[in-house]
Amino acid sequence: MSTFPGETVTDEAISLERDERGGVTVIMDGQPQSHVQPDDPLLLVFEYIQHLALAIDCLPPGRLTVTHVGGAGLTLPRWVEATRPGSPQVVLEPNEGVTAFVRERIPLPRRHGIRVRAQDGLTGVRALAPDSADVVVTDAYAAGRVPAELSSAAYLLAVGRVLRPTGLALWNLADEPGFRWGARMVASIRTVLPHVAAVATHEVLKGKRFGNTVVLAGHAPLPLEQLRRRVAGAALPTGLRAGEALERMLAGAKPFGEQGEQSPPPPDPGRWRLR
Repeated sequence: MSTFPGETVTDEAISLERDERGGVTVIMDGQPQSHVQPDDPLLLVFEYIQHLALAIDCLPPGRLTVTHVGGAGLTLPRWVEATRPGSPQVVLEPNEGVTAFVRERIPLPRRHGIRVRAQDGLTGVRALAPDSADVVVTDAYAAGRVPAELSSAAYLLAVGRVLRPTGLALWNLADEPGFRWGARMVASIRTVLPHVAAVATHEVLKGKRFGNTVVLAGHAPLPLEQLRRRVAGAALPTGLRAGEALERMLAGAKPFGEQGEQSPPPPDPGRWRLR
């Protein structure tokens, strides 16, 4: 594995590591943030990106208006552009230096519909028109943790306002075994978007390791039958929690307060499992 020259962008050190297949992993502050396969945007390596993608695949065919909160390698926007060409997409990433660094070294496809705005998630989502997004993806981390602002009541209300009645809101939540922070996050999401489900690998759902859970939420009932079929066909052993199974997973968790709460710190970088 070879490493591109790194940089410190504002307060964050960023570097790119190329693997033997030509893929590139974006490393920020020692933590792997995303993976990009420049010549094949359909190849998704990180498990949580696969789960975000299978959730989006449950929506009807055609273009989607997508808002991404969090930039890094722009992996999911590249995938949306490849699978639903011409989809208008907005990426909200406050660290303009990070996205500039990535775009210079891993250029976006030609004639794409991806716009990158140097704004934080709350400010950027609040600036969007009501009922303007088919999909809102929250996948933003600072020093390996979801910022408290993105679990606040103000942010969740902003997402609910922007999301169309039949739209899909997605969160990538990294948590410790036990999913205690994540359960409170889901409880908070449900105060705005009542229909919720969770997707993760079996070992994460069983609490065997620190890992990522993708939460789906909407104003209207979720396409659970389609989701179950896609989860059953996932490349990695993956499970779905909805209905009573999700209630058991949440175990009476209480929503966060107005200010929210940042997610737990990640384990040492060497303990992350890259798929």
